Amino acid sequence: MRFTLGTLALLILSATFIPCAAHAATADVIPDSAALMQLEQRAEHADPREQCFLYTELTHFYTEIAGQQIAAGDMDLAALTLKRIQHYAEIIHTGLTTDPKHSKKLKDAEMTMQRTSHRLGEYIHLVSTEDQATVKSTLKQIDRVNEELLATVFAH
Repeated sequence: MRFTLGTLALLILSATFIPCAAHAATADVIPDSAALMQLEQRAEHADPREQCFLYTELTHFYTEIAGQQIAAGDMDLAALTLKRIQHYAEIIHTGLTTDPKHSKKLKDAEMTMQRTSHRLGEYIHLVSTEDQATVKSTLKQIDRVNEELLATVFAH
């Protein structure tokens, strides 16, 4: 079997770029501020069955934003973003304790919260020792909500 140089080059490029493209397709894309505001308004006015999932999405997106702020060294802004994440986590917790059986997309919400928890765990290592308390308290709250989501998923 003979391979031409062009065929060999095509095989090498395919092997190199296809995995990269697959990874890029699964990477999280953070919506712009207008889309985030729209999602927040949608979550606020959504049917209680949908709020859990929508607030979980917001929590995840703002976690990614906090990570960017931490990486840029803007801990003051990151601290405000982490407070927002804590607020959303509290809304999710309240919704689950009020009416857990009527939430939609619980498994999706749990999986998103798991990814969010993992990302926050990564960010702890990026901040200074004095700033770790805020990230750790947010992570603790996210983990608690994730455990509640998981328990609710298994209860169904």
